[in-house]
Amino acid sequence: MKFITHFFRFFVGVLFIFSGLIKINDPIGFSFKLEEYFGPTVLDLGFLVPLVLPMAISIVIFEVLVGVSLLIGFKKKYTLWSLLLMIVFFTFLTWYSAYFNKVTDCGCFGDAIKLTPWESFYKDIILLIMIVFMYFNQKFINPIFNFKFQVSSLLISLILCLFITYNVLNHLPLLDFRAYKVGNNIKNEMSIPKDAPKDLYEYNWEFLIDNKKQIITTTGDYPTVEGEFIDVTTRLIKKGYEPAIYDFSIEDGEIDFTDEILNMNKVIIIISYDLEKINKKSIPKIKDLSTNAFNNDYEIIGLTSSSIAFSENFCALNDIPFKFYTCDETALKTIVRSNPGLIILEKGTIAAKKHFNDFDNLNLN
Repeated sequence: MKFITHFFRFFVGVLFIFSGLIKINDPIGFSFKLEEYFGPTVLDLGFLVPLVLPMAISIVIFEVLVGVSLLIGFKKKYTLWSLLLMIVFFTFLTWYSAYFNKVTDCGCFGDAIKLTPWESFYKDIILLIMIVFMYFNQKFINPIFNFKFQVSSLLISLILCLFITYNVLNHLPLLDFRAYKVGNNIKNEMSIPKDAPKDLYEYNWEFLIDNKKQIITTTGDYPTVEGEFIDVTTRLIKKGYEPAIYDFSIEDGEIDFTDEILNMNKVIIIISYDLEKINKKSIPKIKDLSTNAFNNDYEIIGLTSSSIAFSENFCALNDIPFKFYTCDETALKTIVRSNPGLIILEKGTIAAKKHFNDFDNLNLN
């Protein structure tokens, strides 16, 4: 029992620290995930949406500190109760997502490790069992160091978490695990191999045969039966190949300019997922950057999910000398964790990515 308790202690502690640090690297991404959970199609807790960023930061820092506390044996009753409450909450969320098919990725490990809703739920069940086991065997969990060292370790961990959080919020994540990281080619990430497996569906055909309703199951073909067709339902039984990027486009109304812009030699794309929420301090930087881009033979465009009418009015009011095209909001939030931010493309390859705080440091020569 003692050996098992120590193994669970090490495993759970390291996992919580790892999970927290992954999300501290990208707290804005985790806040988007919380916003999805609190949205009208999931938990419908709209009053929490304005608080998602401070909530995300608090949760991930607490996750790291609880993991450190478990490893060093600090306040074991408080630590175990904290772990238990957190894992019960996360288990409920992952079960709800999986059972009702509401959120396709829980965000447990950010973009570093993708888990399906059911994988996330099973992972949380295993962690719940481990934590409950430790709770009933906490007599084996003793401090590794003296109290002064424990407090110092937690204080250093807190300062480190706050430093990382401040840095990534004012710039960009230290590590980029997304398909839009620097060096990736968007066209390649969007491509689908010719022999890629496709989605496999199960079709349940309902017929009236000899005055009795019967269900005939196939994987697509219309069944050859003598009877009156009533209805058909489908169920996805195996997911086919999905490219890393599948929702990126550059459009102007009904006209698609994606291929044209991805084939340009040098183009700067200013990205604002919502122009109504754009940081106003960035507007002078955008205008200066535009002048710099034109002087160095760069094309420059904007990309937003805001309406064409709103973006045109925004450009007119702020003397923005380039056009904003439209793209899916989720895709734009994925590309860059800044509103606004930018990417530089060279024939579809991402050569640079910047937070608006770093626009002044961009060298276009």
